[in-house]
Amino acid sequence: MKLDNIIATRAKKTVYRDGDRCIKVFSEEYSKADVLNEALNQARIEETGLNIPKILEVITVDGKWAIVTEFIEGKTLSQMMKDDPAGKEKYIEMLVDIQMDIHERKCPLLTKLKDKMNGKISQSKLDATTRYELHTRLEGMPKHNKVCHGDLCPSNVIITADGTPYVIDWAHATQGNASADVARTYLTFKLSGDDEGAEIYLNLFCKKSDTAKQYVQKWMPIVAASQSVKGNAEEREFLMSWVNVVDWQ
Repeated sequence: MKLDNIIATRAKKTVYRDGDRCIKVFSEEYSKADVLNEALNQARIEETGLNIPKILEVITVDGKWAIVTEFIEGKTLSQMMKDDPAGKEKYIEMLVDIQMDIHERKCPLLTKLKDKMNGKISQSKLDATTRYELHTRLEGMPKHNKVCHGDLCPSNVIITADGTPYVIDWAHATQGNASADVARTYLTFKLSGDDEGAEIYLNLFCKKSDTAKQYVQKWMPIVAASQSVKGNAEEREFLMSWVNVVDWQ
């Protein structure tokens, strides 16, 4: 196995290509449980029939855990938007269609979204009163069991030469309410500074899925609080601003 062709670098992980294999190597401080959980999530998602890179093996490389999957040749939606700015809305609509297809799937063994978010809210640095209000709001939201990617964004969708979409990075996959997943994608656009893309995305999703925008917006403080546990200081400050504008009615 050769690790000389880096194709992506992210916090605490480096992704390499070796022929038709993709090797994601995690840093030494990365939790073994988190690596194995990511691999398990991806293996379970494979069984839903979605187009995703298949898991080939989980190994250690120089004492670091690594997940080996198929390498998918193609361009990410983010690359396509950068190369063709005029087609931005078309590519965001592709993202929406892919996400709606994901939400049509069921995967009963995935972690429940509400359980994960309750845990993250408890871990947050928010004061007790705000945490209580967020827990209460979360418990009051409808319970669904749809597959939720948890971090669907243009950089996590690869389009092959024949137009087939593949979705990568299933570390945060859960089963739950699709609108929470939509709120997460919306906030990802906002975090990247793409306010225009965020609004195009939300409007398209709500129109195509016949979902009230206000319903998705009710999830945003909950999702922002959950996401604030990770990320850098700047991201946490931004996410906290979404928690603080919540209407507690």
